[in-house]
Amino acid sequence: MPISRRAALGGCALGALLLAAGCSTDQQSRTTLDAEAEAALTSLYGQVPPSRALVDRSAAVLVFPSVTQAGLGVGGQYGRGVLFEDGRPTGYYNVTGGSFGLQIGAQSFSQAYVFTTEEALRTFRETEGFEVGAGLDFAVADVGTTGQISSSTLQKPVVVFVWGQQGLMAGVSVEGQKITELASE
Repeated sequence: MPISRRAALGGCALGALLLAAGCSTDQQSRTTLDAEAEAALTSLYGQVPPSRALVDRSAAVLVFPSVTQAGLGVGGQYGRGVLFEDGRPTGYYNVTGGSFGLQIGAQSFSQAYVFTTEEALRTFRETEGFEVGAGLDFAVADVGTTGQISSSTLQKPVVVFVWGQQGLMAGVSVEGQKITELASE
């Protein structure tokens, strides 16, 4: 396939993902998203049991039950999520990202951002269009073969878990993702 055609298809995939990013949420979609996010958290707890204790003692957790990533030269990703504080939903967000380079395929995965301190949560809330890796120290959870989370990971103000990858695309990058609050209807 010629490069210009691949770039056009990749651009279409990215455009479709970013178009969805502007959507708002109504009560029915929030209820559905709440249930999907709770199910995703339960899945995370089953795969990485120490994650439950980390979430329980943290200020909040932002769960994206399904993030879709696609690319053909140009790539993009999009997902909707729920911010939980004390086990209750307190906000709705989307995550978007774009990339350019040698890539082809599509995949979906779940993602959780655990805000381990009140200060990290405050910084996230005060930053409109929060960009992962810009201004707030984070770690992608380093889970050992025993299922334990490394102590160096636990010392970060934001710990990111990625799990449940399905599809045909190598790698998941959280650096450069942009998280914005969804408007309510």
